[in-house]
Amino acid sequence: MQVSAGARKYANHVYLVKLVEAALELNDIPIALHLDHGADFDICKSCIDGGFTSVMIDGSHHSFENNIELTRRVVEYAHLKGVVVEGELGQLAGIEDDVNVSAENASYTHPDEVEEFVSKTGVDSLAIAIGTSHGAFKFKPGQKPQLHFDILDEVSKRLPNFPIVLHGASSVSQEYVKTIQENGGQLADAIGIPEDMLRQA
Repeated sequence: MQVSAGARKYANHVYLVKLVEAALELNDIPIALHLDHGADFDICKSCIDGGFTSVMIDGSHHSFENNIELTRRVVEYAHLKGVVVEGELGQLAGIEDDVNVSAENASYTHPDEVEEFVSKTGVDSLAIAIGTSHGAFKFKPGQKPQLHFDILDEVSKRLPNFPIVLHGASSVSQEYVKTIQENGGQLADAIGIPEDMLRQA
C-alpha cells in the first residue's frame, strides 16, 4: 500500500498504520506500507519509526551531490530498522499531491549518473524519469506522447537486475473520460501514457 505525504497528513499516520495492522490480523496476506515522494529526512524518519516498511526519499529537486547525501542519510537510518528505500534521479512533470513540477523544470534521468547514485546511496530501488508524468493531464491535446526508451534501456544495462520504478506510468482511458464528461465531470483533455508504451516499458 502506498501513501503520499498529503494522504498521510489528511488521514493521519496512526490511522493508516492501524488499518494495515488490522488487515494483517484478519488476513494472511503480505503487505508493504510505502511512503511515496518523501520530501526530506524528517518525514522519512517519522514513517520508518511509525511502522512503514518502505519509504521513497525524493531528493530529485536537489543537486546530484545533495541528492546523494540526503538519500544516503535516509538509507542508513532505514536499513538499521529493516526498511527499504527508493530514491529518485530526474524529475517528472505534472501534479500529484504535494509534488508539482512544471514541464520546464522536468528533467530526464542521466544514465551516466545511475551507477554512482546507487553505489553511493545504497538505495534498494530507483525511480527514473523517461517521459512519464504525474496526474491525469500528462500531455496536451495534439501532443504526441513519447517515452524515452533509450534512457530506460541504458539504465537497465548499467544496473542489471536492479529494481527500476516509473512514476506517472498510467494510461487514461478515453472511454472513461467520455463517461465522466457525460455525467458532469470535468476531465476534458485528460491524456495518459498509451498502453502499448507501458507494455514496452
